[in-house]
Parts: sequence; structure tokens; C-alpha cells
Amino acid sequence: MNNAKIITTKYVVLTLCYLPFLISIFKTFGFAGGLGANPIETLLHSFGKNGLNLILITLAITPIRRLTKLNFLIRLRRILGLAAFFYILMHATVYVILDRELIWQSIIEDVSTRPYITLGFIALLLLIPLAITSTNNMQRLLKKKWAKLHQLIYLIAILGVIHYFWQVRITTIEPIIYSLILLILLTYRINFYWKRRGRL
Repeated sequence: MNNAKIITTKYVVLTLCYLPFLISIFKTFGFAGGLGANPIETLLHSFGKNGLNLILITLAITPIRRLTKLNFLIRLRRILGLAAFFYILMHATVYVILDRELIWQSIIEDVSTRPYITLGFIALLLLIPLAITSTNNMQRLLKKKWAKLHQLIYLIAILGVIHYFWQVRITTIEPIIYSLILLILLTYRINFYWKRRGRL
């Protein structure tokens, strides 16, 4: 794929990544049906789910690239990863500002006593260094350490799926689907790792 097509693809992916956020903004002001009876919960769910979706899509880039030989896909990983961080950050921002109204005692109590919030908070903290080091300059500076650092995305995905699973009060099929997708991606990663070790 030539550079022009790659650039076009990047803009399309970038637009698709942030389209749900723009839709949420329109709904916040009453357009497109609004946010429903519980707008804060709607925003929390929307931002959190979009963030988790993008984390899993980011993890899927490498196996899809290897299986299809579409090497240009690797250039989309940074866009997807930063978009995932953006949505998780917005998820946390809505929780802190709108849901808990910046009452830090309540926030600290939630983080320390409610396991699913604890895991979500840890996942956000782990995402921060990945976002900071996502540039080409940081990749060149950190060299091999960069790849090791960014393997944290697997742990973040696990924490995110468990966070979602525990947060759902009524058992639904969605958390199970997310868990299965993550299991497939982790199995592929582990299998690839052991095959590579066998060739060394």
C-alpha cells in the first residue's frame, strides 16, 4: 500500500475512533435522543466500553498483520492505542467529576474498597506511561525497553475485562464475549512466544 493510501486509512481510522465521543457530545446537549434517564451512567458505560474495545482492537493488530501479511496495519496501532487511552481517561474523568463530584474521600474509599474500581484505577495508571512513550522519539530513546514496557497492554487488557465483568451487576453475554476475545488474543500471543523460543 502506497503512502497516500496509508495516510487516507489513518484519517479514516482516526475519525472512526473518535466518532463515538462526538456522538456522546451531541447527545449531552440533547441531540440524537439525548443520554437517557441516567446520563452520567450512560457516559461512563460508553467511554469505558469504547476504551476496552480499542484496547482489544489494538492487541488484535499484530496477529491480524501476521496472518494476513498486511504490514501497513502496524501503523494504525499508535492511533488505536492513544484513542483507547483517551476513552479510558474520559471514563475516569466522568467518574471523578460528574459521578463523585470531586469528593476525594468518596473516590479514595471507592478505589480502596470496591475491587472493580481498584482494577480500573490500576489499568489507567498503567496506560499513562504507554501513552507518554508512544512517540517515535521515545521508542528510539528506550530501544528494547520500549517493547517490554508496551507489553503492559496485555495486563491492562486483563484488568479492563475483569473490571467490566465485575462492574456488570446482572450477568449478560457481553462480558463473556470480551473475555473470550481476550483469551483468544492471549493464547495466540503465548503460542507465538513459545514457537519463537523453540526456534532460538
